[in-house]
Amino acid sequence: MNRTQLGTALRALRQVSGREAKAVARGAVMSASKLSKIETGKVAPTVVDVERILTAIGVSDEVKAEYMAVARAEATEATAWRLVRRLGHHRKQQQIKALDETTGLLRVFQPSIVPGLLQTPEYVRAVFGRKGLGEDQLSRAVAARLARQSTLYDTTKTLRIVITEPVLRWRLVPAAMMAAQLDRVVSASRMSHVDVRVVPLDARQSDVPAHSFVIRDDRMVTVETVHAELTVTDPRDVEAYVRKFDGFAAGALAGEGMRRLAEGIRDDFLREQETAS
Repeated sequence: MNRTQLGTALRALRQVSGREAKAVARGAVMSASKLSKIETGKVAPTVVDVERILTAIGVSDEVKAEYMAVARAEATEATAWRLVRRLGHHRKQQQIKALDETTGLLRVFQPSIVPGLLQTPEYVRAVFGRKGLGEDQLSRAVAARLARQSTLYDTTKTLRIVITEPVLRWRLVPAAMMAAQLDRVVSASRMSHVDVRVVPLDARQSDVPAHSFVIRDDRMVTVETVHAELTVTDPRDVEAYVRKFDGFAAGALAGEGMRRLAEGIRDDFLREQETAS
């Protein structure tokens, strides 16, 4: 089987399983029409599409590994944000949630904004508000991201999050809301399965935080650029991101040191709010 035969092979798997197309599409967080186009070869499935379809069908680990190896034949894929907008940002959040649910170790590096799993409702609205969405689309995107945050409370998972100090200072919302956002970061850091670290500005660094990325186990990396989201699956490339993540994590503040830094910045926001009022 090669990548051009993948759609037909997925359809055969689904039919053998006895699962209806609508049920598989729903489980894979895609429309029935998209699944049909994938199965008939009219649309080439992405690595993420294949993983979600296989999970929805409920195949064995051995079969999943075989099909994912074919899907990963092209090591890097790009999905333009304009296509995400057309699909709906709420659907994109649902797809990410589905990926999170099949991930045991989630590693997040973010040098720009508070990671989605840690964002307060006000911060989420500010993040999506930058995208020029209509009120209905904005509300649906916010609700979908907040629903995705259930991953944060799943104690069967290990979450490792590394952010840079500017993330704590970047004012996407007013001072009082920024203070509440930092409280949420601190609160999440106290969970036994969540490790939140901050790379401080006053520490000597040997690397540069070029962009954010998320590592799911050791199988997949997603990278956000200005125009598109990249999905990286070649094991050699994934390992390069793991090394970069570990390097930043090693030089970051953790535990009480991280919390003291975040709480100090939070107190600055609170004093600013009190002065303004």
